[in-house]
Amino acid sequence: MNTLRAGLYYIGFYVATIIYSSLAMLIAPLFSFRQRFYLITGINFFYIHWLRICCGVKVNVEGRENLPKEGAFVAIANHQSEWETIYFQILIRPQCIVLKKELLKIPFFGWALGLLNPIAIDRSQRRGALKQLLGQGKARLEEGIPVSIFPQGTRLPVGERGKFNKGGAMLAASAGVPVVPIVHDAGKYWPGKSFAKTPGTITLRIGKPVASQDRTVDEIHQESVGWLLAQMDELEGVSSVDTAA
Repeated sequence: MNTLRAGLYYIGFYVATIIYSSLAMLIAPLFSFRQRFYLITGINFFYIHWLRICCGVKVNVEGRENLPKEGAFVAIANHQSEWETIYFQILIRPQCIVLKKELLKIPFFGWALGLLNPIAIDRSQRRGALKQLLGQGKARLEEGIPVSIFPQGTRLPVGERGKFNKGGAMLAASAGVPVVPIVHDAGKYWPGKSFAKTPGTITLRIGKPVASQDRTVDEIHQESVGWLLAQMDELEGVSSVDTAA
């Protein structure tokens, strides 16, 4: 049953994406970045609502008051699913997302995504990727645009932690903006490599901003990722090895 419901979801997803993206790409170049963002990501509200209708996947947000009302920041989060890449563009508006450059080659979806000025990283060039993140990321932050990063670098199943890189902490320290850690358990209901979805309520928690001014990169990283790991353990009910170092 879950597979059939997921099939229905994807039919609606792809039909809506092709139609909406085609129209959005025609008119988006006429607008400013912020206007383009609101236009292109408007379909994300449909994605999330359609997911609830078809698959019974809901979301409960805790700590929304911790998102800064003014000024830019670096948001870091765990990466378990495709869900967070959709929902975060509803949660933080506007924003600049750090992503793999190959995603921009996906027909319609990736083409529209490219109009949002993402920081498209070539993961095979690690040193160049970090330089690109710090250079382009700082420019976005100076424009008052928050930057979202998944420091694990790739989707991991529930219970796996991988390594959290320090790019977010380095960017925040360089720009003098806070880090806002965000954690979720979307992998329970929308596993990263699974077609089927499981009905249930995703919990998303937003932590208090971690100050970066007059602090070292390691201090920023340890505090923000330490919070992520503790919250992941609580949401998943598992124990993990500290990989913040």
